[in-house]
Amino acid sequence: MRKLLFLASLFAVVAGLALSQQDFSKVEIETIEVAPSVHMLVGSGGNIGISTGSDGILVIDDQYAPLTEKILAAIKAISDRPVDFVVNTHWHGDHTGGNENMGKAGAVIVAHRNVRARMSTEQFSSFFNRTTPPSPPGALPVVTFAEDVSFHFNGDELHVFHVEPAHTDGDSVVHWRSTNVFHMGDLFFNGGYPYIDLGSGGSADGIIAAANRVLELANDESKIIPGHGELSNKKELTAYRDMMVEVRSRISEHVTAGKSLEQVLAAKPTQDLDAQWGTGFIKGNQITEFVYRSLSN
Repeated sequence: MRKLLFLASLFAVVAGLALSQQDFSKVEIETIEVAPSVHMLVGSGGNIGISTGSDGILVIDDQYAPLTEKILAAIKAISDRPVDFVVNTHWHGDHTGGNENMGKAGAVIVAHRNVRARMSTEQFSSFFNRTTPPSPPGALPVVTFAEDVSFHFNGDELHVFHVEPAHTDGDSVVHWRSTNVFHMGDLFFNGGYPYIDLGSGGSADGIIAAANRVLELANDESKIIPGHGELSNKKELTAYRDMMVEVRSRISEHVTAGKSLEQVLAAKPTQDLDAQWGTGFIKGNQITEFVYRSLSN
């Protein structure tokens, strides 16, 4: 029951509800120890990763602006050091909404260059039928990279690497090389179909390729922080990857046969998978459309 309620709430958040529709006063930040120097914070929005130690604090994603004080309070319960860096896994507001507040508090914002590009300009989502205005200058990443960057921090190397267009065109994975922890952002929706933001350059093939890349680096002891869902591992990421491969294969057959989107939706190619993967934010017909459009481009 806890997992079902958790998934229902997180997928509602990802759906892009207006801030006025969310009562952030009732949100509580849950802290989960992943490793002695790594924590995962769960609140409203994308899961947050925290690196703490003698060098300071690095935060991965920062949810919504109204939650910054609660997030900082949760971090302070782990360490009394200020936040030195914030790494954004992609540009969506439930992962970058706290950027301006964190920057004002002294943190350096880091992300792939496409994150800054999209945050700097107006974005339109046909899926949500919503326009997102440019972010204020103080919310923009001040350090950007093209392929990867490493933080030699808190006794570990945090390797941040860009993947080919998947959830968006600016996705990054953070890998604690020594601690054997990954933060995948919205490349991984643990327990549900992914949201593929086609308007931001997303791709079904990219989702599969990103999962494969992490699986090549992971082992049975790895801990994986998903963008949404509970703390995960290689076995669960493998199941997610296998599901996406199967969905892509089924829909690819219809695309090759020249069928229209309406015909493919009517065929319900994910029907037998929906009970396991389609109970959250993205339903079977939506993942079908994402993959169809991705393969048809």
